[in-house]
Amino acid sequence: MQKMYFGKKVSSLLLILVLAVGVVYPYIPIQAAETTEDADVKNTASFSTDVIYQIVTDRFFDGNTKNNPTGEIFDKSNPNKYHGGDWAGITKKINDGYFTGMGITALWISSPVENISTIDPSNQSAAYHGYWAKDYFRTNPYFGSINDFKTLIDTAHNKGIKIVIDFTPNHTSTAEKGSVVFPEDGALYKDGVYLGGFKSDALGIFNHESWTDFNTYENGIYHSLYGLADLNQQNATIDTYLKDSVRKWLALGVDGIRVDAVKHMSLGWQKNWLSSIYSYKPIFVFGEWFNNGTAVNSDMKTFTNESGMSLLDFNFSNALRNALGNNTGTMQDLNTIVSVTGANYEEVNDQVTFIDNHDMSRFMTLSNNDKRDVENAYVILLTSRGIPTIYYGSEQYAKGEKDPYNRGDMPSFDTNSTAYKVIASLAPLRKTNPALAYGTTKERWVNNDVYIYERQFGNNVVVTAVNRNQDTGYTIASLNTNLPKGIYTDVMSGLLGGGKITVSTEGYVDTFVLGAGQSAVWQYNTSNYEKPLIGNIDPMMGIAGNPVTITGRGFGKTEGKVKFDVENAKIVSWSDTQIKIVVPNVTADKYDITVVKDNGVESKAYEGFEVLTGQQVSVRFMVSNANTYLGANVYVVGNIYELGKWDTSKAIGPFFNNTQSIGKYPTWFYDINLPAGCAIEYKYIQKDNRGKIIWESGSNHSIVSPAKATGTYYTRWQSN
Repeated sequence: MQKMYFGKKVSSLLLILVLAVGVVYPYIPIQAAETTEDADVKNTASFSTDVIYQIVTDRFFDGNTKNNPTGEIFDKSNPNKYHGGDWAGITKKINDGYFTGMGITALWISSPVENISTIDPSNQSAAYHGYWAKDYFRTNPYFGSINDFKTLIDTAHNKGIKIVIDFTPNHTSTAEKGSVVFPEDGALYKDGVYLGGFKSDALGIFNHESWTDFNTYENGIYHSLYGLADLNQQNATIDTYLKDSVRKWLALGVDGIRVDAVKHMSLGWQKNWLSSIYSYKPIFVFGEWFNNGTAVNSDMKTFTNESGMSLLDFNFSNALRNALGNNTGTMQDLNTIVSVTGANYEEVNDQVTFIDNHDMSRFMTLSNNDKRDVENAYVILLTSRGIPTIYYGSEQYAKGEKDPYNRGDMPSFDTNSTAYKVIASLAPLRKTNPALAYGTTKERWVNNDVYIYERQFGNNVVVTAVNRNQDTGYTIASLNTNLPKGIYTDVMSGLLGGGKITVSTEGYVDTFVLGAGQSAVWQYNTSNYEKPLIGNIDPMMGIAGNPVTITGRGFGKTEGKVKFDVENAKIVSWSDTQIKIVVPNVTADKYDITVVKDNGVESKAYEGFEVLTGQQVSVRFMVSNANTYLGANVYVVGNIYELGKWDTSKAIGPFFNNTQSIGKYPTWFYDINLPAGCAIEYKYIQKDNRGKIIWESGSNHSIVSPAKATGTYYTRWQSN
């Protein structure tokens, strides 16, 4: 849909009191919330109360010119080359208070590992972005030394800010494009020791299927992405390398990991990798499954719910960009996506939301330089479900089309920009009102231009109202909420035109006008809880003995119990808002977790915590001569939880069958996470969408999974 307006007119919010009532209810004061343990910087498992700020390190601030590169890879006038931003620059801005003034509590920075130091001859670009790794055990010298990185970590933590690093286990650097010669050929090093290159791959550390065409999920996993040297995670050397390297950075104090290109690596290997991470340190992990549209992809849905990590929520982002950026969608459409994703994602509040990032045009550019669109978009972003992320400079109305123009130098550090103030007024609410961190979402009033929704957790309520139409105000009548009776003032103090609302009996709001282009946020916050309320459990996957953090409200100050179905977990620490436990020694399966207060009052069950059989390894199953009928696919099922416990509805697959270097029909293969050193029995089946199942004949296959790293098991389909 085209924009409905051409002029820019912002009128004030008119509050219409119903005079017949004859009384104005007293304002209900909102007391300042006490610092809670769930919101503490030490809570690395959960980011529910955080607002993340994404930084392209090279483009943010040059704090130490002495580490700037020399030669052809450095040119501040060229958007494809290094500009000098570094960890010293980020540290300086932490100390200046730029982030804390905005309410930012987590920084997502570019990958800190050493990247190639040459120009990519195919596009004349340097590795300023951090996505062309060379040595995962060394720092990028143009960002700083290991001591500079430690200083960044320590400074951030002292200011109550977490550090998230980008990490790229999918690939190294560019290595293939026709006859182009790449100086570094995707080479991989371990602390300075050469392991191999893409063309001279004696160890088999890369996949060699040429570029992906994105035609199938299989093609995207096992083919290289844009000519990048695609790592073979099923190679034992690479599997160990990626586990050891990420632990190095975690040992330095990193609090979270954003995983690049999760769509292009097998689910089984990633689940094995994540299990290794969570056994080492309970941190928040989210991945990038790039999606151009708003439709929920079935493979993405499966990955979101089964991988053990969260995702960047492109569906929500694209819907918000359509509704407020280019007006190709409506507020009704945005509400639909919020509803659909809420039903599809088991951990919807853990998905990471955003309005723009380094792979898409800036929101300011998308909205044709309309500042109010940017500001209103931030209102929705910061009060919606999920963990909001601010892309550096967009709070200063930075402009730019897609890569590399969306990665320009930080335009300013103006703390008086309206967008900065919007973020500063709303970001702290995530720590003080648990409705934003943990609450449900309910649409309360919507049309093409206006979206009013409510977040609720227990009796805590936040109501957000946004009118995107900058020419027309809307009379809001018959608005019903869960706000108690009283008068509520806009949290943003009228920054975007919002005013007071009056709530009468049973949550009904007196009729008011939401003016042209206006937004408002109203809240009710209480510390009274009849029952303990679980907000989040992080991570939602682990093995017996792993640490897990439960966040929420009303747990009480005296230690109670945490139950995995009926089994009690060991309590490590207990407060009214945060419980730390250890996964009990239970049979591998998915469990409902409940919190029981010391007085016996029990929470509602939090469903779906996955306990794995034991420490995981990645195993490739291959079966040849598996000729199938039209519509049927090959699956595997076995005697352990990771293989479905002989339940064909939980069989693993469908298997892949269309690569030159691994397997091609009638040979099928699949990479699966299994418990290490475990005796396993399994069989292959064929099944279709109608539920028809054909078992291979003969006896069960028997193996002992590898004690560490990876393995491959070949067999032939057993026929009568």
